[in-house]
Amino acid sequence: MILSMTGFGKAVVTFGEKKINVEIKSLNSKQLDLSTRIAPLYREKEMEIRQLVAQGVERGKVDFAIWIEKDAGADAAPVNMAIVENYYQQLRQLIETTGIPEPQDWLQTLMRLPDVTTRTETEVLDPEEWKVARQAIEEAIAQLTAFRRQEGEALQRKFTEKIDNIASLLQQIEPYEKARVEKIRQRIVDGLKDIPEVEYDKNRLEQELIYYIEKLDISEEKQRLANHLKYFRETMAEEGHGVGKKLGFIAQEMGREINTTGSKSNQAEMQNLVVMMKDELEQIKEQVLNAL
Repeated sequence: MILSMTGFGKAVVTFGEKKINVEIKSLNSKQLDLSTRIAPLYREKEMEIRQLVAQGVERGKVDFAIWIEKDAGADAAPVNMAIVENYYQQLRQLIETTGIPEPQDWLQTLMRLPDVTTRTETEVLDPEEWKVARQAIEEAIAQLTAFRRQEGEALQRKFTEKIDNIASLLQQIEPYEKARVEKIRQRIVDGLKDIPEVEYDKNRLEQELIYYIEKLDISEEKQRLANHLKYFRETMAEEGHGVGKKLGFIAQEMGREINTTGSKSNQAEMQNLVVMMKDELEQIKEQVLNAL
């Protein structure tokens, strides 16, 4: 089953008064290209987070973010009453000593002074909180994988349609291929008849015709292309890793056979069919870049 490299996953969990948010999104890339935005509290777990994402995502350009939302009341920095009282006493003394006018709004003046509302405690990651956060990360990755699977099913339908079209065009070449042999032979014979003074050995002519026609024969190319089409279908049904890369390699081989067929096709109808096959293959190559 094909997985797309395009996906999105999100999970939101609560722990006490905190809301832990995790988002992960991915686009196509040849390798894993991971960028993270991690809340300061979880920075110590960055390597573990990266390993979790790498195992679940495998490949793609990935943006990962985990952040915390807190209740406004719980997150408010407390006012340090002792510092406020100390500032007030010092300012009163300064006013009495210097005669500086007393401020009209004492509260506004005091709240602007340093360290009045500064947090002094350092938040430490609780093991239980990390357990909940890790579950959120795993849930977001699972959602991303489900999204990728859904997109992969759409890719597979598209690939199947294009492979069917190439197979149909390949069959349409066969009548023209058989007819062109006699046309080539007749054209050469008629050309020689138009030059009456030229004498030629008919046996030697037949040998040369056979050699020429064999050089234009596309039976091997047709067989190899048919095999590649079959292998492409089988690979799409595989479970496991690296299916997208394998499909890309098969598409390259299909292109070689189609190009060789085109170079040997000296008939307009056959060349038109080859052009149509190339168009179908180009659409496969564009989309296979999104397959995991």
